[in-house]
Amino acid sequence: MNFKIIFTITTLTLASNSYAGWLEDLSNSSDKIQQQLQNLEKVDTTSIQSALSNEDIIAGLKEALIKGAGYAVDNLGKSDGFLKNTDVKIPMPEKLKEVESLLRQFGNDKYADEFVTTMNRAAESAVPLTLEIIKQGVTGMSIDDANGILQGPDDAATQYLKKTGGNKLGAKILPIVKDATSRSGVTARYKEMVGSLGFAGQFLNLDDYDIDTYVTKKTMAGLFTMIAKEEKKIRDDPAARTTELLKSVFGYK
Repeated sequence: MNFKIIFTITTLTLASNSYAGWLEDLSNSSDKIQQQLQNLEKVDTTSIQSALSNEDIIAGLKEALIKGAGYAVDNLGKSDGFLKNTDVKIPMPEKLKEVESLLRQFGNDKYADEFVTTMNRAAESAVPLTLEIIKQGVTGMSIDDANGILQGPDDAATQYLKKTGGNKLGAKILPIVKDATSRSGVTARYKEMVGSLGFAGQFLNLDDYDIDTYVTKKTMAGLFTMIAKEEKKIRDDPAARTTELLKSVFGYK
């Protein structure tokens, strides 16, 4: 084999080895970059929260709940806020389903419809008076509560409010609903509905059905449903974080 051939083979071998090494370096670099990107994606809320004080985190979550409450009140505390919202509309009480069935069977739908309408109207008129009560209920949150809420499901803050203040809120809202049911004519519509049954209606007693408590529970359920809806929006949509505090606390999403 002459010198030129040997030189050519040697040159090609070295070039091949160099190219293979370059590819290996490129592959390693790519792997390192990919790993760094994955590490960035895996940054948990702990490192982000460390930049915020415990007070900021708690204040941000309380602000989210208050914002959610305002959203709920604005949307529910108006005409048809309950009645035309299928997520929160107050239906006929379960105990009165048979009454409703009888009414509709004999073509007296309007009595059932009017009764359902007045219950929803009562809720709509009561809701605007609940905002300050809800704000007062957003208290006593610990940093452990806050961390659990921040890392929890989309409605974690709403569930916290329901769990820690739901009963107190219900007790405070009940008198408001009672007044609203009275002004909306719920009792009168109930009596008309029962009266329309004729003889069968004689066996029904208004005292057997705590309509005020029923409407209160449904009003509360509607409020929590709408608060949770706004909470999810704040978590998912940066545009919904309308203050610097909300941006800081929920900005990791």
